[in-house]
Amino acid sequence: MSVRRIVPNIRTSTGPGAEPDADTTTAVAAAIKRNAEFYGLLGLQEVMNHGWVMTLASASHPSAQISIMEADATAPVTPDMSLEVEDVDAAYTAMQEGGAEIVYPLHDEEWGVRRFFVRDPNGRVINVLGHR
Repeated sequence: MSVRRIVPNIRTSTGPGAEPDADTTTAVAAAIKRNAEFYGLLGLQEVMNHGWVMTLASASHPSAQISIMEADATAPVTPDMSLEVEDVDAAYTAMQEGGAEIVYPLHDEEWGVRRFFVRDPNGRVINVLGHR
């Protein structure tokens, strides 16, 4: 199994359990902007932004990344980490056969990734993905 990159997912501080309304959307956008500015001081640049999730990367080492989000837009939980693999279908099969708890089944997302969520032995939710 080949891992391409590992990205920590940092939750914004807009408040747990907030209902998605205009005020929440504005708060998430402001939190994402604050994080972009803060991590920008450390040399990270925005490489992806879907409004609910933004990924920042190092210009000199593009695989050094972090993602900022309040909540996942399509899954029932927000992952703690994203792990991009070469073959997401093989990873899914390996997790199922290994008896791992699948939190979000294998799914093709509209933004061009195929992914699933699995719970690790520490209780952390891992977003395992591949780009289509």
